[in-house]
Amino acid sequence: MVILGIETSCDETSAAIIKDGVLLSNIVSSQIEEHVKFGGVVPEVASRLHAENITLVIRKALEEAKVTLDDLDAVAVTRGPGLVGALHVGIQAAKTICMLYNIPLIPVNHLIGHIYANEFVKPLEYPLLAVIVSGGHSELVLMKEELDFQVLGQTRDDAIGESYDKVARVLGLPYPGGVPIDQNAKEGEHIYKFPTPLHGENTYDLSYSGLKTNVINLVNTLQMKGEPYKMQDICRSFQDVAVGQVIERTLKAVNDFDIKNVVVCGGVSANSYLRSKMKEELDKLGVNLMIPPIWSCTDNAAMIAKAGEVLYKHKLFAPLTISPDPNWRVEDYKSF
Repeated sequence: MVILGIETSCDETSAAIIKDGVLLSNIVSSQIEEHVKFGGVVPEVASRLHAENITLVIRKALEEAKVTLDDLDAVAVTRGPGLVGALHVGIQAAKTICMLYNIPLIPVNHLIGHIYANEFVKPLEYPLLAVIVSGGHSELVLMKEELDFQVLGQTRDDAIGESYDKVARVLGLPYPGGVPIDQNAKEGEHIYKFPTPLHGENTYDLSYSGLKTNVINLVNTLQMKGEPYKMQDICRSFQDVAVGQVIERTLKAVNDFDIKNVVVCGGVSANSYLRSKMKEELDKLGVNLMIPPIWSCTDNAAMIAKAGEVLYKHKLFAPLTISPDPNWRVEDYKSF
């Protein structure tokens, strides 16, 4: 079985080919250099760049995999969540190929793609807890079996990745903010006492708006007063609380549901402190931890193709009248 995966949910245009579980190609065209001047993703610019790059990316994925469109058994494409204009480009490309070659169209929830990226390490073992942490999403999802999703908690406001980007901006660090904050935090000390969001609440939800605002207010106050500060200390103090919240909610869910398998996924799963701290805490409980390879943490079509394989088994095909859904929830993956 040969599946073409297409991903255009945000600022990466990507196409991948997977054959019988083996990844043959994964081409990613990043738009970061275009968006960095704005300090974040501009939806209109993202859509235009996707339209310019989608054909080239698909062609290169096919060439690298040494297959043709005639060899495809299905096309898996991100339907949502994401930027509606960006999603539209990928959906249209996928529908066109499926119509011309009379093959099934598989709509993939972007977050499910992130979860199944872990299968590039080894097959998922159920039941498991999926901890999704990215620029636009922070969720804890319980999976008792394949394609069974129960959202235990999610962000009430900002996602963790978004808070990293905004804190990085006020500190004068480059976009995206995850890597520079992670690197600078290693050289700092936790000397600023930022409040822990939702502290004391019996919840699996997360919150980052208040933490982000506290950091921004501190930096602005210090600058207005002309008081010296070490940027690395602010990075460390922020990251300890931001990641600590994810760890705390994960441990609560692990204990409450007697979970023995945890997968961490999404762009923020590349964070070195999150990786090491999560492993340290879960090792104490004898819980297995899976984290995808660094290359598959950020948005890519390989994870969409991998999830597409699972959905293909269950014959979850969509009509060619399907439209993007920028707010598509993971538990509604069958609704299209």
